Order: sequence, then structure tokens, then C-alpha cells
Amino acid sequence: MKDKMQDKIQELIDVLKEQKETMEKNKTGNKLLWILAIIGAVCAIAGIAYAVYRYMTPDYLEDFDDDDFEDDFDDYFEDEDAVPAKAAE
Repeated sequence: MKDKMQDKIQELIDVLKEQKETMEKNKTGNKLLWILAIIGAVCAIAGIAYAVYRYMTPDYLEDFDDDDFEDDFDDYFEDEDAVPAKAAE
């Protein structure tokens, strides 16, 4: 009867050791999981902040009309060519 009792106690001790080892492994896994969760949350907040910034910032390129610039550019060079012709007369 003592042998059975000692076997049961030894079995209980082994089970407790296994549980302790798995808990230690889970702590390491949990630390990694927490680190990745924090990094993910920071990235999500940064992405949302960037999206709000892009939405709220006015687009100044809409005010710039490319056709008007080209017309002024052409007029400038046409006027330079016309000046020597007038001076020659």
C-alpha cells in the first residue's frame, strides 16, 4: 500500500513539474505576444494619424492651373524675340 501511495505522490509531483514548465514557456510566449501587440497598436495609431493628416491637409496643387503657367511661359519668350526685331527697325 505504501508503494502505491508513493507512486501516486511521485506522479503528482511529475504533473506539477510539467505544469510549471509549461507555465514558464507560456510566459515567454506571452511576453512576445504582448510586444507584438504593442507594436501593432502603435502602427495602427500611426496609420490612422497619417490618414487623418492627409485628409485634413488642403491640396494646394488643385489651385495651380498648368495651362496658365504654360501661356505665361510662352508669352515671355515671344516677347524676348519681339524686342530685338523692334529695336532693329
